Amino acid sequence: MPSASAGYAPDLEKLIKSLKGQPLDASVENLLSLSRWIVFANSHRLLKRRQITGSERCAISTAHILLQVVARSKWQDVDALLNNVSQVGRRLVKAQPTELAIGNIVRRVLGLIRDEAAEERHDQEDETQSEASARPDTDGYASPKPRPQLTSTQSSAGLPKTLFHLLSASPDVDSTSSPGSPFHNSGTSTPTWKGTYGQIHALRSEIIDGIEEIMDEISQADDQIAALADAQIRPGDFVLTYRPSTTVERFILRAAQKRKFTLFLAIEAPSTPTAEVPHAALRKKLAAAGTTVINIHNSGLTAYMSRVDKVILGAKAIVANGSVMATAGSAAIARAAKEHGTAVIVLGGVYKLSPANPFAEDSLIEWGDSSSFVNFSNGTMVNNVEIRSALTELVPSAFIDTYITNLGTHSRDYLSSIIADHYKHQDVNFDLVGSTEQPDR
Repeated sequence: MPSASAGYAPDLEKLIKSLKGQPLDASVENLLSLSRWIVFANSHRLLKRRQITGSERCAISTAHILLQVVARSKWQDVDALLNNVSQVGRRLVKAQPTELAIGNIVRRVLGLIRDEAAEERHDQEDETQSEASARPDTDGYASPKPRPQLTSTQSSAGLPKTLFHLLSASPDVDSTSSPGSPFHNSGTSTPTWKGTYGQIHALRSEIIDGIEEIMDEISQADDQIAALADAQIRPGDFVLTYRPSTTVERFILRAAQKRKFTLFLAIEAPSTPTAEVPHAALRKKLAAAGTTVINIHNSGLTAYMSRVDKVILGAKAIVANGSVMATAGSAAIARAAKEHGTAVIVLGGVYKLSPANPFAEDSLIEWGDSSSFVNFSNGTMVNNVEIRSALTELVPSAFIDTYITNLGTHSRDYLSSIIADHYKHQDVNFDLVGSTEQPDR
């Protein structure tokens, strides 16, 4: 692949390798260029093209960039770090608004920062209380009452030197925070003092470790979901899947190791007679495992649905109300399954579960190239008809029976508990704060 300097955006692996050798701002710009590949000529924008696609790759790249923000950006207190992460996160979300996994990872990192700050503060409180209880009274007299601590507005002399003071809430600042601020009632206010190098370094290290754990979770999610296949697919089942994602393929292959079942593989009709047969590698592996694979076109789905025991779909994203962003065409399959009383199972890692509900469903749909549906040599058609080709669509939660994540099998009602465990309420709308900022150049 040509180098980035030649005008081509690097792929995810090259981006990750380059992070250590370039400034933070350049790293962010490189990631933004991956989602909006831009070539300049005569100072004009000629071409925009997505370079990183897919929820997992977008989530991993976002986590890598935010790790660099924590490690290399300038911050002397927790609120400054929260602000740095939020600003970069908003730019990433703006670059690819249909990739909800990007916003999910930003929210996870913001919540991680708040948790680590609170934990450090509690540790300092416990340490302070232990020291106070261990200090004996002098000459049998009761210790005098402690002198009230001066606030930052009363004295600029005795600056606090502990991480507890660094992270302590400031009533003056908190009381003036607007309700819409992402730091309102966050447990970490904006201090008017700066922490020592050692304090900042300790907190920075804890947060970096937490981000690396998030990246490990993302990379292991598919294998953990696949481990649950044996409990879902029984011997003799007729299973239908539509344009399976990597997650679904691993799930099906794992079940094929111990179960004998029949797979209906729903595919689109080839656009040309010489077109490659889709998912040939998956079919070959299933055949080697003794699994029968039957190809069916979308137009013939209803004829087979009465034989199907369960439908398995891959999720690009799962929104808070349980609806799922999936490959275009999935909603029709899920609706048909619902009409026939067939169970619909959705697979997706927790990092795909978003705490936000879409205000407009159309805003989440990803549109693709429509050239395969119309001959652009037909000038009348091109000039007078708008043809749009959807790559994804929203599958209503009413059509879905079961959700399988790397944490296990869940009902729709349990999704709210998972969201509460992984996100802070004050971070849900982080991407709406500061929406009037200057657009990215």
